[in-house]
Amino acid sequence: MSIPISTVSVSSSIVFGMYRNCLYHLCKLKYGTPNVKPSKLDIFLSGYAAGGLRVFVSSPADMAKVRLQTQVSPYRSNMCTLLTQPKYTGPVNCLLTIVKEDGFFGLYKGCFALMFRDCHSFATYFLSYAVFREWFVPVEQSNSELMGVLMAGGLAGVVAWSIATPMDVINSRLQADGVTQRRYRGFIHCITDSVRQEGVTVLFKGLSLNCLRAFPVNMVVFLTYEAILKTIKPFST
Repeated sequence: MSIPISTVSVSSSIVFGMYRNCLYHLCKLKYGTPNVKPSKLDIFLSGYAAGGLRVFVSSPADMAKVRLQTQVSPYRSNMCTLLTQPKYTGPVNCLLTIVKEDGFFGLYKGCFALMFRDCHSFATYFLSYAVFREWFVPVEQSNSELMGVLMAGGLAGVVAWSIATPMDVINSRLQADGVTQRRYRGFIHCITDSVRQEGVTVLFKGLSLNCLRAFPVNMVVFLTYEAILKTIKPFST
């Protein structure tokens, strides 16, 4: 978990920074000024671009996490000692081994699934947050703003992960493939083989857990996001 933890702030900064800057320039281009209420399409496109950029940072971190979490080291039942050494001794060793075996682009194995996951989920993420926020906080500076932001953020996270889970399953399978032997020939083959072997429900494995985690996490994320925007607003030009 050391690499995902160390890169989560960077990837979050990229996502929210890209989203805000895309929205700013898109509104300026379309309406002549950024100080207007963006349309739902503006929000969707800005979120889509933010998700696409995130892939370049998150893919190597996801690769290391998945490979380390799925490698199995057999133990003796009586001695509790390793029978064989694990292939990867840590996240840095994992990344270096992947580059050595598959080249630099091996770090981006499964990036098509990751691109589909992040582009669509972040577009939905920001759009659903904007919609839910309008519902829960219809008037700016309303007394219900705190609870409205919390509810909107939590529900936005649930909606986004509902969209993201199928491609998250495929991405994880592609990234784990090759630790011992290769099973999938590519993105499409991974989808078709997984569905043929386990049924279409395989694409939604872990959905309930993802949604259960997403609600409290994104409540905090958007509460922090709104607080930071309010703090820096007097200093923005």
